[in-house]
Amino acid sequence: MPDDAVQITENTVTISLKNASVVDQFRFPGGAANNLGIAGVPATLSFDITYSKSGASRRVEPTSTDPLSPFNWEGKMWEATNSGTFSLAYNDGTFSAQGSFDSAKNFGEIGFERNGSFVEEKSRAAGLAASSSLAQNQPNAVLVQDNQSVEQGNGPKFRGKIPIREFIH
Repeated sequence: MPDDAVQITENTVTISLKNASVVDQFRFPGGAANNLGIAGVPATLSFDITYSKSGASRRVEPTSTDPLSPFNWEGKMWEATNSGTFSLAYNDGTFSAQGSFDSAKNFGEIGFERNGSFVEEKSRAAGLAASSSLAQNQPNAVLVQDNQSVEQGNGPKFRGKIPIREFIH
């Protein structure tokens, strides 16, 4: 993805990808010898998506010190919504799709985080600085979208699609 495909402002993150070459994969991993064959179809994808933050921020503190744990991250997060458009077309012309989407009635977050070995003891003790100082300490812009409702708190939230209802540690 080209660097200019992502635009970040104080309240939004916009990702615009135009005419990206992709493969519509029917099986994972790909078919025999991981070649295209019947395993997938070359296609072109374009999309525009904008994430917008709202409300007050919340501070997330790590609940683990294990650098490999998904709970070892800290950050400053805001609730967020998203909306966008997409189009996809097979290169051979046999299929195309386009549409729009939004995050109405879904959980979403946007913010800054440090994770793994970048979570430092001094930042936990001192609290998180303003977003500008986070940018100087190796931040990761975080976009979270999930269809599950999530209780608010100061612990980390699962990100992405997690196919479990409960986490037993």
